[in-house]
Amino acid sequence: MRRTNKVYGDVSILILTAFLAAFGVLAVYSASRYVAQTQYGDEWYFVKKQAIGFVFGVAAMLFCGRLDYQKLIGKKARWIALVVPIILLGLVFVPGLGKTNYGATRWIGIGGVTIQPSELAKYGFVIFSSAYMSENMEKIRTFKGVLPVLIAGGVICLLIIIEPNMSVTMCVGLLMLAMLFLGGMKMKHFLWIFIPVLLAVPVLIIAEPYRLSRLSAFLDPWENPRGEGYQLIQSLYALGNGGWFGAGLFKSRQKYRFLPFAESDFILSIIGEELGFLGIFMLFSISAFLIFRGIKTAASADDFFSFLLAAGITLVYGIQTVINALVVSGSIPPTGLPLPLISSGNTSLIITMASMGVLYSVSARNNMKKKGNEKVRTKRNRFFIQ
Repeated sequence: MRRTNKVYGDVSILILTAFLAAFGVLAVYSASRYVAQTQYGDEWYFVKKQAIGFVFGVAAMLFCGRLDYQKLIGKKARWIALVVPIILLGLVFVPGLGKTNYGATRWIGIGGVTIQPSELAKYGFVIFSSAYMSENMEKIRTFKGVLPVLIAGGVICLLIIIEPNMSVTMCVGLLMLAMLFLGGMKMKHFLWIFIPVLLAVPVLIIAEPYRLSRLSAFLDPWENPRGEGYQLIQSLYALGNGGWFGAGLFKSRQKYRFLPFAESDFILSIIGEELGFLGIFMLFSISAFLIFRGIKTAASADDFFSFLLAAGITLVYGIQTVINALVVSGSIPPTGLPLPLISSGNTSLIITMASMGVLYSVSARNNMKKKGNEKVRTKRNRFFIQ
């Protein structure tokens, strides 16, 4: 039998990602077919776009899984990874390029292609901060040493908040704090940053009247059931109607234009209505296992850059998943944030799947190093035996 020396990474990362994305295509079809039919005359309108995103996402994941990330997206590319998304975030505000929906300018439209730069910015920040902190491990222990990471994260947050998009701004802010903590920043410096960031949240809420309305709706959605409280009430109706085992696949009632954004930000409500608590539990068990594999990949890394890169990718997915679940269940104030790998949206889907390919590449490198060390130990043992 022919032996192969090829080293594979954690294949479960690829399998879990592909499964969640494929389930997302099904969920998008179920949640969107009525709206797509009434609004666009084609019940397949959203699911066709999602299916295309899935195909490109699988290709991107497999391609990135074979990359030597240390050379191609490593330390040398950190400025490209940071500057390109920042430029794209700025182009959002250029008339003719930026696309506005529901009062927010978050997309760039070129022909029939629409890109959401904030999705790129999250991972660009991860690459930049991972490369910088791994090269400047001693500097990170000083406040001056963390300034480049703070400035990079601050610029990204500023450009995203003026779109406006507070939910993604919060994600990037949490990601920045987590990366600095993992990078080894002193606790007193961490608190100097964390406390002002925490105090900035109510200021940002007060600065925009619609955010105050959302906060009011969170505290008592029935105070304005036809206004700001409407979406949360309909989401809770959907989850309540699902019960333990759900109403059945494709049998949601709330997707008939009762629940806004059923195919995107609130798709979890439709999943809960159709598949019940058991379905949501299984979905988040799979998501939790994917996060666990990401954490294990980071913990197994033999260099600081690989550790921070794997941890950052896992954090982006984990933070967004948790926040979406909290919003849908009414645990935190409503905010527009898609459920990664599941919600409708090609940019998010393709980039998230590509990032999981990079995570797989890190795990493959870990296994390669481990296999190399085992060979060295074997040769050493043979030498001593002889």
